[in-house]
Amino acid sequence: MKTIYLCGFMGCGKSSAGRILAEKLGCGFCDMDEYIVEKEKMKIPQIFAEKGEKYFRDTETKAIRELSETEGVVACGGGAMLKKENAEIAAEKGITVYIDVPFEVCYGRISGDKNRPIVMNNTKEELEFIYDSRVNVYRENSTVVVSGSGSAEDVADRIMALPEIKQ
Repeated sequence: MKTIYLCGFMGCGKSSAGRILAEKLGCGFCDMDEYIVEKEKMKIPQIFAEKGEKYFRDTETKAIRELSETEGVVACGGGAMLKKENAEIAAEKGITVYIDVPFEVCYGRISGDKNRPIVMNNTKEELEFIYDSRVNVYRENSTVVVSGSGSAEDVADRIMALPEIKQ
């Protein structure tokens, strides 16, 4: 089995569906943000505040590279696949699945989340602009796109049914 990278905007369900998917596949699961927090021994808002977004993005690249050496499901951070290098590592070592969810659904899930610096530092309109600017990049940097509608179980089942996963 190849590493399965789940990507998409904050709140699209990467972590929730990823945990269920890993259980169904009988493999490991890693939430990349949690992985980075553990490695850096700092919460994400603290990393952003003390070391900056560029440092965080470079740390994501390092994490993708490290996680590409394992088999399992990886829930990437919302910005991870925006960096071409990250998308290339993921494409070479695994399968990238973009979970496509409308902005309003994502916003309903992330609004007020103090653990998300980008959410806390932007208005709803600014977040929608960020969302809109990322959608095509997610599509371009993914092996396949699945609808994120329904429950996390529904999304996991859709991913399980993909021919790329059954190989």
